[in-house]
Amino acid sequence: MHGGAVASLVDLVGSAVIFAGGSPVTGVSLDITVSYLGAARANEEIEIEARVLGMGDKTGCVTVEVRRKDTDQVLAHGRHTKYLANVSSKL
Repeated sequence: MHGGAVASLVDLVGSAVIFAGGSPVTGVSLDITVSYLGAARANEEIEIEARVLGMGDKTGCVTVEVRRKDTDQVLAHGRHTKYLANVSSKL
């Protein structure tokens, strides 16, 4: 699995968890970090688990783990912080 695809998963799943956690907006990313610990091969099943670390009025932070389904080996660990305040554009 390409590293860019894993980073995209961390972004998308992290945003979904923040929204599901009660935020009325998914916000914009302040920080995304991904540690790549293993490789997933073609046609191999993976599992993705995300948890909210904290949600405030203006920011939210989640972790996202990508695991090999058959062995539960962690393939990647991501952390995603988002700015959640509703900001209107002046453009």
